[in-house]
Amino acid sequence: MIYMRIFTILTCLLGGLNLFAGDEIKGEEIAILTDAPNVPPAITRTHSTKVIVNLEVKEVKKRMADGVEYVFWTYGGSVPGKFIRIREGDVVEFNLHNHPSSKVPHNIDLHAVTGQGGGAGASFTAPGHTSKFSFKALNPGLYVYHCATAPVAMHISNGMYGMIYVQPKKDLPPVDKEFYVMQGDFYTKGKNGAPGLQSFDMEKAIDEHPTYIVFNGAVGAIAGDNSLKANVGESVRLYFGVGGPNIASNFHVIGEIFDRVYPEGGTKVINENVQTTIVPPGGSTIVEFKLDVPATYILVDHALTRTFNKGSLGMLKVEGPENKLVYSGKQLDEVYLPEGSGIQTMPDELAPKVPVAKNLEERIKYGQAIYTNNCLACHQGSGTGIKGAFPPLAKSDYLNKNKELAIATVVHGRSGELVVNGEKYNSVMPAQQLSDEEVANVLTYVYHQWGNSKKVVTPAEVKKIRAQKS
Repeated sequence: MIYMRIFTILTCLLGGLNLFAGDEIKGEEIAILTDAPNVPPAITRTHSTKVIVNLEVKEVKKRMADGVEYVFWTYGGSVPGKFIRIREGDVVEFNLHNHPSSKVPHNIDLHAVTGQGGGAGASFTAPGHTSKFSFKALNPGLYVYHCATAPVAMHISNGMYGMIYVQPKKDLPPVDKEFYVMQGDFYTKGKNGAPGLQSFDMEKAIDEHPTYIVFNGAVGAIAGDNSLKANVGESVRLYFGVGGPNIASNFHVIGEIFDRVYPEGGTKVINENVQTTIVPPGGSTIVEFKLDVPATYILVDHALTRTFNKGSLGMLKVEGPENKLVYSGKQLDEVYLPEGSGIQTMPDELAPKVPVAKNLEERIKYGQAIYTNNCLACHQGSGTGIKGAFPPLAKSDYLNKNKELAIATVVHGRSGELVVNGEKYNSVMPAQQLSDEEVANVLTYVYHQWGNSKKVVTPAEVKKIRAQKS
């Protein structure tokens, strides 16, 4: 009996030794750190090692939007901070360097760290100093890191956040492209788009009224020439996080569906075929999808005024052969007239009433309100119209060559093909149920915008044209 007990104890001890054998630390290496949207290459070694991370805090002036600058507090010179990739079981020696030009102390709280403050207390670093601490990567997953120096929300609001990926010992399946994207909310003294160097507004931050909500630290950081790029047939993995400090993201890619989602940055696929996934401040997610057709896929926070008014818009440009079975593109575009082929009338209730203009300035001001309520959806805020359907009003030869024709078009409506600025358009312009005063106002507004001829339309001119039957 006693021999059996000894055998059992020895078996347990040896089993325990085998359990930890895979965590034996072998050698050391310097961590590869990357700026968004790039991701370090997958770790291919099969053993744990000592990983040395060197991360510099630096306060830098950078672009927030076109014509708008901001002094960002950064990990590594950019927002979000460097992407850090280590492996489950690694021991990390973390060196935080605060550049001598910094104005204030900083530290780092890594959500991947088990220990006091996620490393915040051990990494509190004055300008011109370096702090060192170490931790073991116990839990795999995708984790946010951020500054935790008081006032914490201010440091995060200035851009002090990033992500660290603790790669599981059995890594996720390989994909063709990996990208790093983080959303953050920023609070400036000036309103959205106000030019020049903007400063932080603590009152807006406390009230949670961000001026900007952006991907990767700036409006357009991953759009236009900076778009993410991939090809048809490739698989894509997005490491997505929210630095905050306050606003969650309703993350969505217009025109794609997430084949697999690892919610909250965990290592298990909890859901498949997902349209939109919610990510809280200080949280993350991993999403994967296959690219079947070429397109420009739009990354958004689906609380859409954030995207189209505050900046949370990105692009994934995909090139390659089309697949008309998956997506045909437009197959038909013709005029739809459910009430017959005659020119229709725009309902009166859609036309706001305005007082009589006393001068040109008031006529333009009142005209802008009418344009916004009646014309903007088709002719666009910039007057560019919609190709093939609604002609441009900007620098319009149709408008500028004949004021009476322009008035008649608004008052009586128009249908059929016409040529504007050398392009053909085929649509219906309903007759607008606007007063003579309102027609004069809106046309005067249009004539004074977008490079047009600055003609002035009067109510008397409108009355004269109205009396003429089309």
